[in-house]
Amino acid sequence: MSITIIVEGKNDRSRLRRLLRPEVDILCTFGTLSTLKLEALRNTIRDGEVYLYMDNDSSGKKIRGVLRDAFPDAVHMYTRKGYAGVEGTPDEYNITQLEKAGLEEYIIYPEPYSPVYEG
Repeated sequence: MSITIIVEGKNDRSRLRRLLRPEVDILCTFGTLSTLKLEALRNTIRDGEVYLYMDNDSSGKKIRGVLRDAFPDAVHMYTRKGYAGVEGTPDEYNITQLEKAGLEEYIIYPEPYSPVYEG
């Protein structure tokens, strides 16, 4: 079964793309949802699993509301208030949200930081 995360913009997609394996599709609304765009999303996703990850602002809440109606079985992921949207959310927090959504097997975990000692 296919897995699709819907985000608002291309910067949100870029932020998540580096954390997820390529088999996870990340689609953008580009901040608006027309009837045609909604139908295109439905046709692309078909019966796959859908995850919604919108910014925690009025625009993101509006888009989430429309998508909630279009994809009633979607899993909702939330960024924290105070972050500058999904694109401004630290990777660690995005990873936590992906894990809460049950997507652990698709996450590309960053290498742990280890300082190089040049003595």
